[in-house]
Amino acid sequence: MTKSCKGQEALDLSYLADYISLVEEHKYPYCAEQYQLIDYVKRMFLSEDIYIDAEQADKYFSYEKYFPFGLFPWEKFVFVLHNCTYTASGSLRWPVLFLYVGRGTGKNGYLGFEDFCLLTPTNGIKHYNIDIFATTEDQAETTFKDVYNVLEDNRDKMQRFFYWNKEVIINLKTKSELKFRTSSPRSADGARPGKVDHDEVHAYENSKLIDVAVGGLGKVPRPRRTIMSTDGFVREGPLDKEKAKGIRILNGEIEDNGMLPFIARVDSPDEVEMPEMWYKANPSLQYLPDLLQEMKTEFQNYLDDKISNISFAVKRMNCLPQQTEGGITAFDNILATNQDITPYLSKLQGRQCTAGFDYMKTDDFLSAGLLFDVDGTDVWITHTWVCKASADLSRIKAPLQEWEAAGLLSFVDGPEIPPEIPVIWVAQKAAELNAKVAMTGIDNYRYTLLRRALRENLYASDEKGYGNIMLVRPSNEMMIMPVITSQLVNHKLAVGDNPLFRWAMNNTKVCTSSAGNMTYGKIEPKSRKTDPFKAYVAAKAAQNKIAEQISSMPMGKSVMNVFTY
Repeated sequence: MTKSCKGQEALDLSYLADYISLVEEHKYPYCAEQYQLIDYVKRMFLSEDIYIDAEQADKYFSYEKYFPFGLFPWEKFVFVLHNCTYTASGSLRWPVLFLYVGRGTGKNGYLGFEDFCLLTPTNGIKHYNIDIFATTEDQAETTFKDVYNVLEDNRDKMQRFFYWNKEVIINLKTKSELKFRTSSPRSADGARPGKVDHDEVHAYENSKLIDVAVGGLGKVPRPRRTIMSTDGFVREGPLDKEKAKGIRILNGEIEDNGMLPFIARVDSPDEVEMPEMWYKANPSLQYLPDLLQEMKTEFQNYLDDKISNISFAVKRMNCLPQQTEGGITAFDNILATNQDITPYLSKLQGRQCTAGFDYMKTDDFLSAGLLFDVDGTDVWITHTWVCKASADLSRIKAPLQEWEAAGLLSFVDGPEIPPEIPVIWVAQKAAELNAKVAMTGIDNYRYTLLRRALRENLYASDEKGYGNIMLVRPSNEMMIMPVITSQLVNHKLAVGDNPLFRWAMNNTKVCTSSAGNMTYGKIEPKSRKTDPFKAYVAAKAAQNKIAEQISSMPMGKSVMNVFTY
C-alpha cells in the first residue's frame, strides 16, 4: 500500500469504501445527512488536493487488537477522515469532528480508540496533550476509563510504553498526556492541548467551557477537536449551534472550515415509531442485537407513556420532542419565530401597535416590547434588562453575555432596574418607527411599580389614572392563549434571530387550575425566566382588546386616544 492516496484511489481504500458502499447500497436505512455526507466527501477528494496517509492509518488500526471491540465501518470512515487526511501543505483537512449519533452507538468507545492512537508516536507529535471535557466528572471520565482499562488489561505490554493512574495517562515516548476535566472553565486556562474533546454537548447550556477549552489550541501542531453528543433537552445551546452549522455545510450553504459533520438521526418524528428506521440514528445498530432488543423494550415503555419516556425519542433517535410536558407549543414552532423582521420594518412606519411589559421584580429580569400586526403576522420588537444584583444570576446557565453582545439585553448596575429605563426604551423605539401606541398591556402589580414612569415618559393619564393601559389579568391571559397558539402553529410570530426570546418561550408552560382555567407559568421558578415571552403575551392581550372594541363599536366611532411619537 502506498504512503499517500489521493482522489479516487483514496475513496477506494477499504477504510472509506466499506462505509460508502453500505450507505449507497441501502441495505439498512440511513438518514438524509448521511447521503449528503457521502456525496460531500467524494466531491472533496475529487476536487481538492488532499490525500490519506494510508501507512499512518494502517499503524493506527493495528492498535485495535488491544481493545475489547472492533471498529465498525462508520468508525473507520470517520477516523481516517478526521485523523489521516491532509491537505497538500500537510495540515489536517478535517481537524474538527462533529459526531451526532443516537445513544448506544458507541461514541465513547470510538473516542477512546482515537485518543489512544493520538498519544502514540504514530501521530508524530510530542506533547500532544488531550483534554476530555464534559459537564459532569462522571461523563468526562467515561472515555478516560475506557483507555485506562485497555492499559490495565494489557499491562505487561503497555507498561513499556505508558504510565497511567486514575487521573492521567502518559505515553512515555511522546510525553503526550490524556486527562479529563469537569465543567469549571478556570480549570482549562493556560492549557496547551493538541486535542480537545467535548463529550455530550447536549448538556452544555452556554459556550463558556468550549471557548476556554479551545483557547489553547494552535500552540501544538495539527490541533484537533472532537465534539460528540446525542440530543438532549437544552435548547439554543452549543449543540443546536453545531447541528445547524453541520447541516448548512452538508447543504452547501457554507464552507466547512475544517468541520466534518457526521449526523445520524431519524428523518421525521413518525420514524420514532418505526423500528425498521431506527438504524438511521444508530449506524452501529445492525451489529448490536442485544442493544436492538433493549431498544424494543424501551420503545414499549415509550408507547405506554411518551411524556415520562421522552428520552427514547430524544436520545435514542435524536428526534426533538414535538412539545415538552406542559410546554406552550412544539419546539419547531418556537424555532419558527426566527423570521427576519427587516422586510417588515418599512411597513411599520406610522402603524398602530401595542406595547407590553413583564417582570417579577425590578431587581431581576424586566422585558418590554412593541407588537405590530402586519397582514396577520405578529412582529414583536423587544428588549430585556437584567439587574446585576439579581439573586438568581448564579443559577442561570444561559449565555447572557452573548445575548448582551448581540444587543438583545442590557445589564443594569445598582439594586434594581429603574422603571423609567424600559419605558423610555419603548417610547424611543416607537418614535423611531413613528409608531402609534394604541394600548399597553401590563398586569396590575407591575403597573403599580411602573405607573409614574409610564405617566412621565409614555402616556398622559385619563380620569381613571390609567391612560391607554390594559391591566392584564389571568382571565385575559386565558382568553388570549388560543390566539397565541394559533399564531405559533401557523408561524405567524416574527421576532428575528432572538435566542433570548426563544429561551423564554421554552421556559414557559401551560398551567391549569383546579377549575380548568389555563395560564402561562414557569417550568422552573429561579433559573428559567419567562419575562420576554410574557411581555409579548401582555402586548397581545392589549392587541386583542383593541380588536374586540373595534368590532363592538358603531361604524365611524373612534375606539380611544392614540399616542404618536
